[in-house]
Amino acid sequence: MAPDLRARAEALGQTLPPLLAEAEMLAATVMLGEHGRRRAGLGDEFWQYRSAHAGDSARMIDWRRSARSDAHFVREREWQAAQSVTLWVDPSKSMAFSGDKSRAPKADRAKLLALALAVLLLRGGERVGLAGLAQPRAGRAQLLRLAARLAGKDASGEYGAPETEGMVSHGRAVFLSDFLGDLSTVETALARAADRGGKGALIQILDPAEEEFPFDGRTIFESMGGTMRHETQQAGELRARYLARLAERKDRLAGLARAVGWHFTTHHTGQPAQSALLWAYAALKGGR
Repeated sequence: MAPDLRARAEALGQTLPPLLAEAEMLAATVMLGEHGRRRAGLGDEFWQYRSAHAGDSARMIDWRRSARSDAHFVREREWQAAQSVTLWVDPSKSMAFSGDKSRAPKADRAKLLALALAVLLLRGGERVGLAGLAQPRAGRAQLLRLAARLAGKDASGEYGAPETEGMVSHGRAVFLSDFLGDLSTVETALARAADRGGKGALIQILDPAEEEFPFDGRTIFESMGGTMRHETQQAGELRARYLARLAERKDRLAGLARAVGWHFTTHHTGQPAQSALLWAYAALKGGR
């Protein structure tokens, strides 16, 4: 399953116009100089020397480099956190829903998008990880790790709660879920990410049936985990109320994201996966 998921994700990633990645790199080069996305900070890799200025402590001075000049120099390191992206893919039972046998469940679409996004980011030199499962790392080997983790057994909970474990300070994150559970868990996760200076995006993934509510007459509604069940003789009369509540939920999610500087979108499994991938890639670019 893991190789198949990886192959599908890579195929999706390859459909993005190469110009998009090139334009992002070019924009970063223009803004930050020849070092592209690199920034001064707390990373491990050497970036550049700069002249010392007021406020720099004596321990920050690189005395060996300074000895070759009349000025004092500080050795700056790359801010690796700014290049780290943590993905959370909702593993709950709710994500197993599909309103039509011809469509894959929401979980499949979420995993495909997450891995395709990882392909693009890793190729761009980013570090990518899975919340609670894999720390952000770079390189081809990390893609194999992510594919294996995503192909693993899903959790047993009815609805998922976003995780921020593994998200580094000032890093970025993407949460992929139907977000049909308690929104207080989303609010808590976003607050934790914001406290760490993190930016990112929420991608709500729904089945077309959840967007349109095409039910009428006698209908039995049951949650994927079997913990909730409702039977009605006139499902059509519930449509307006259902759609209104769904719209309220989307507005609430958008508001939560906006409050911490994140992005939000809704994508349904009847749409091309490329549209959501393009949106997510652009959202992360804007969150730098």
